Amino acid sequence: MKQITVRYFAMFRENAGVNSERLALDVATAADVFEATRDRHGSAEPQGHCKVAINDQMADWASPVEDGDTVLLFPPVAGG
Repeated sequence: MKQITVRYFAMFRENAGVNSERLALDVATAADVFEATRDRHGSAEPQGHCKVAINDQMADWASPVEDGDTVLLFPPVAGG
């Protein structure tokens, strides 16, 4: 198990009911964190539409997550 801080933005924050939380997760990648928190908070957003950062650096979903990392989850952004 790894101690991961997850920071939520926009609808992820609304679903979680908190800005961030520290979780003990058995995860290897950013995608694993996304799935674990999606199951935990009931988000229906597909991973492919979302963005992720690890320790304030944009990352891809296959990026490894280490004990003590902070993972930031961003929903799709619309613009114009």
